Amino acid sequence: VAHCRRWIDRAAQTWLRYTVGAALLLGLCALGAAAGEANEDNDLSWALRPLVKPAVPGVAAEMHPIDAFVSHAQRERNVEPLPAADRLTWLRRVSLDLIGLPPTPAEQADFVADDSAEAFDHVVDRLLASRQYGVRYGRRWLDVLRYADVDERAPAASQLYLWRDWVTAALNQGIPYDDFVRAQITGQRDSERTSMTATGQRRPKSLRVDDTFALGFLARGATTRANSDESIGIAAVETISSAFMGMTVGCAKCHDHFYDPIEQRDFYAMKSLFDSLVLEPVNLATAQQMLEYGEQLAEHERAKQQLEADLDRLVEPYHTRLYDERVNMLPPDVQAVIRKPAKQRSRAEQQIADDYYPILRIDSPKLKEIMPPDVIEKYDAQRRRIDALKGPATLPVFLTVREDEFLKQRPRYILNSGDAARPETDRPVDAGFPFCDLPAEELFADGLREGFVDWLTSPANPLFARVAVNRMWQWHFGIGLQANTSDFGYMGGEPTHPELLDWLAAEFVAHDYDMKWLHRCIVTSAAYRRASAGNDVDVENVQRDPTNETLWRFPLQRLDAETVWDTLHAAAGDLDLAIGGPSFQPNESDDFRAAPKRRGAYLLRGFQSSREVTPEFLRVFDVEDGRLPCPVRQQSVTAPQSLLLLNARIATDAAEKLSQRCMSNNSDELAQAVTQAYAYVLGRAPTSAELNAALEFLNGDANQFAPFCLVLFNLDEFLYVR
Repeated sequence: VAHCRRWIDRAAQTWLRYTVGAALLLGLCALGAAAGEANEDNDLSWALRPLVKPAVPGVAAEMHPIDAFVSHAQRERNVEPLPAADRLTWLRRVSLDLIGLPPTPAEQADFVADDSAEAFDHVVDRLLASRQYGVRYGRRWLDVLRYADVDERAPAASQLYLWRDWVTAALNQGIPYDDFVRAQITGQRDSERTSMTATGQRRPKSLRVDDTFALGFLARGATTRANSDESIGIAAVETISSAFMGMTVGCAKCHDHFYDPIEQRDFYAMKSLFDSLVLEPVNLATAQQMLEYGEQLAEHERAKQQLEADLDRLVEPYHTRLYDERVNMLPPDVQAVIRKPAKQRSRAEQQIADDYYPILRIDSPKLKEIMPPDVIEKYDAQRRRIDALKGPATLPVFLTVREDEFLKQRPRYILNSGDAARPETDRPVDAGFPFCDLPAEELFADGLREGFVDWLTSPANPLFARVAVNRMWQWHFGIGLQANTSDFGYMGGEPTHPELLDWLAAEFVAHDYDMKWLHRCIVTSAAYRRASAGNDVDVENVQRDPTNETLWRFPLQRLDAETVWDTLHAAAGDLDLAIGGPSFQPNESDDFRAAPKRRGAYLLRGFQSSREVTPEFLRVFDVEDGRLPCPVRQQSVTAPQSLLLLNARIATDAAEKLSQRCMSNNSDELAQAVTQAYAYVLGRAPTSAELNAALEFLNGDANQFAPFCLVLFNLDEFLYVR
């Protein structure tokens, strides 16, 4: 409340400083003041209110809690939900959702054959236990945290794939969400303050990969620009506040936030938490690699010295001749100084020798002017041998961050318009952050970042769990319970199901921030299992709830770029499911078939001003370049997408391989081949009408099967999750 009151009180000051948009700002402040007089509780955004677990509506005892909240909203708006989708539609939906891969024909058959009450739970458990889960959800988190393999301004980018691999491994190991955040901000996932679960039990130590790589998150923010020591803090504030707090604190870098109770001082106070960080290289080489490197380097130096000695002997007579000619042109007293051995010169004489060095220096073009042609030929050949001499490959290095003691002591100020070269020395700031009034001595007793993360991940912080739950809900349903997943401020809007959001957030905390529990809770609900389209009931539902706020149907979602890539290669049978390692650039040239077929999450992406880095395949399907956080990708529908699926080498090659795959098993029976192709591409069997149409198109000609497979890849049912 105090933050909101300060925000309203400074309206006049803001009007004087920012004339553009001042009328709008004052109007908003006046509305806020009026609302505060009517109801003081409304001064505080819904997102900042204490998290209290609401009671589950008493609809039916056996109903899933999510469905109880949703059903209550549907009854209030007189909306009739669609029935459950058929089993294979749900199987394809949940498989693409949780691991980003379509179900295989064998998995489809097993699920259809399993008529037990636990059949759906078995599928979910299998998918969450798969190592491909970490690849899928690691990619989603890295969008939010602005991962890039290439960024010409970021020195840490070249080895950031190790941070990406840390995220993948941590998710597969079931890291609690609070530890997931803590490790990327402090470099260690456990804290004495957080070693107890929400129920008072001691938390078991997480299986861990090297958390050093988690700090790639902070190192990503460093730039090569002037005042680059400020860039880590600026990037950290902008990304952490939006990703984990759901607040646009970055909007207060140049001025007080126009809409939310966040002052410019809050931005720089939060930035101060990270201002003492500098890049720190970590040698990743093993002892054996370092030994081999030392031996190779010594051998390289010996070979280079030998070649250079041979070159010196070759040019010595010509060099001496030119040198003597130039010395003889100098005044006699200077000649005497130059000819004296360096060790015998006085300080003044050495200064004279240094002053004349540029005149006496002899470059190779001058030497060649007096060399005979045969000597010039020998000289050039020897120089080429020296230039061709390659040293050992550099040892692998990962750039992390460390605290710099000098920067720790440096005073911090608000920066004029965010420019590090223009600090406002009359406006000093101390470390802190918005929405927290705890005394600094208590808060930062264990360190600045440690104190901040303790507050951020505390069960008493209502933002932390709400933002996480809403973001993961968006990944399953295409839109969050609150639509703006990285902006819970006044402009972000309120949730459509506030009680459901709070219930999920409270349960998430009670389950020790278990992300896999949250996924399981969501995808086992009837709301998630619902059909995406119906018949007669649709018209009335559309009139009463056109935007599907009550979740009367499952929202249709287009596959993201990586899933399109993976599904094409999975159907072709050549997808490489190896996990980890450097990213790769797809090859569209004649040797396309020899190019890597790894998962789309490992496709190179990033930014460089001189060339396109992110592959065209990713750009066509709305993948950003990683310069900014991407809380939600666009779902565009464009002509280039259709043209790519119809003409690109990846699509035509996948169709050819799928054709060979199906025909090799069913060379004498086209109907069986068609059925198998449907299973690989669409995750179901064809209807009788579809089968007849396919056989009519093929007309008994097996050579037409590859074009038929290409048609399947271009169906909207392939490109969308139903």
